[in-house]
Amino acid sequence: MIAHVLVVDDDPIQRRLLKNAVERHGHVAHVAENGLAALEFLKHTSGPINVIVLDLMMPEMDGLTFLTTIRGMGIETPVIVQTGQGGIETVVEAMRAGAFDFVVKPVSPERIGSSVANALKLDQKETKAKSVRRKAGVVGFNDIVSASPDMLRVIELAERAAHSNIPVVLEGESGVGKEMIARAIQSASDRAGKPFITVNCGAIPHNLVESILFGHEKGAFTGASEKHTGKFVEADGGTLFLDEIGDLPLEVQVKLLRAVQQGEVETVGASKVQKVNVRLISATNKDLIEEVRAGRFREDLYYRLNVFPITIPALRRRKEDVPHLARVFAERFSSEQKLANPVSVGPGAMAILTAYDWPGNIRQLENAIFARWFWRKATSFRKPISRRSPPSCRISAAPSLLQRPLPLLRLRRSGRCRCAAAPRSRPAPRRCMRSTRPAA
Repeated sequence: MIAHVLVVDDDPIQRRLLKNAVERHGHVAHVAENGLAALEFLKHTSGPINVIVLDLMMPEMDGLTFLTTIRGMGIETPVIVQTGQGGIETVVEAMRAGAFDFVVKPVSPERIGSSVANALKLDQKETKAKSVRRKAGVVGFNDIVSASPDMLRVIELAERAAHSNIPVVLEGESGVGKEMIARAIQSASDRAGKPFITVNCGAIPHNLVESILFGHEKGAFTGASEKHTGKFVEADGGTLFLDEIGDLPLEVQVKLLRAVQQGEVETVGASKVQKVNVRLISATNKDLIEEVRAGRFREDLYYRLNVFPITIPALRRRKEDVPHLARVFAERFSSEQKLANPVSVGPGAMAILTAYDWPGNIRQLENAIFARWFWRKATSFRKPISRRSPPSCRISAAPSLLQRPLPLLRLRRSGRCRCAAAPRSRPAPRRCMRSTRPAA
């Protein structure tokens, strides 16, 4: 789609660079030197403007004033704000004013192109199509919502890994989307359409790991009343995704090393080995080299698996992705729940979502969006997501349904508010428990 993009920046050099970046991606660029000039352009232009790239720090009319003004005029064009002020306060103000996305100067042409593309493609039809594809278990790189440079680098590395069969290790905190990256690698490889088998190594009792991975014969051990096919055999011809591989017992790591090196597995209780053709993708939220030093992970297995490591950054390290993910989740839930009025995320709520650090990463953000809809049955997220706090307290950039209990929220307390915000699960501070009567 060829879009018309309005670039608003008081710096002529920056205007020219942004204009070239927009045109490099096949779009038509219009320029304005400040907010007032941009307003005049919008009033007199006859054609539609699909996206606005807006600098926040400008003379005469700054970016936030311009953004507030056009929203008051009923102009809902997606606005991408750019600023040299990288503080979260600036981002929160822009999001609260209704910005679609934000970039921090200096911004690369690829980052601007990605943000413009996201602004153009996030519509109802595409989101519904993605929902259908995910239900079928098919995930491609186009389904990964991202605008941050770090995450775009992850996608680039993953696409490169998809063209070979070398082992891949995905590193990152829980909830950052490691399994989704693994599925995208499978979909883009020559094993697309073949089995994709997932094993959470941390959720399996240690005495059953070997049997589940490699299978067992009938009567191989007490309770083995029938033959069991292992996950390696199930994944033959396709991909085996080992999540939390750092939790594998040492005795199982020996057999895994043989499977990786020689492509054969030894079923528990069997007299012969079985050949398998499996692409192995592992994931961990631990530092595997530290596990090796501590003696909890085999060094030879580490070097066999860690051929192509990809580190996925935490969501708090790529806050540019939060607005896009929040919109996608809201629209997906609207589609899945078949709501007559689609759920929307208003500017105030978007500012809070962007400011929050999300210790549970993407999984926590998705659950928060769903929980908000489930508990409130709301069709709009236009008010801050917060519980009622004590009168003299205010919630500091933390949605209430993200974590429980309430004391997990960060509360800024005034001089009068002491015990009101104290955790219920722990005793109040001693100074709050002392009697106010003078000593005898």
